[in-house]
Amino acid sequence: MERKNMSKNKYGNTMALKEHMLGGNIISRLESIVLFGISNLTACMSFMKKEGFIIKSQKVPMIKIVSRLNKYTVCKPPKDLPTKEIIMIEYWISR
Repeated sequence: MERKNMSKNKYGNTMALKEHMLGGNIISRLESIVLFGISNLTACMSFMKKEGFIIKSQKVPMIKIVSRLNKYTVCKPPKDLPTKEIIMIEYWISR
């Protein structure tokens, strides 16, 4: 269903995410939810791959993503959460 919405909308959250990535920015699931309201990042990545984009990924500590997210909004994980040990995945478009 999301694919139908992507083609009907002139500009929506999936287009905003795509433009963000095309601008050379890296994205994670956490950022896709908080910044763009996209809960199913996998579907967006699959759609972009079908369009011919090469999506790369790597595992990083959660603290890196939280720090990047704090450039746009305030994100304060619980103090006892081991953000340096929790591993998340970030994605970008390969050039």
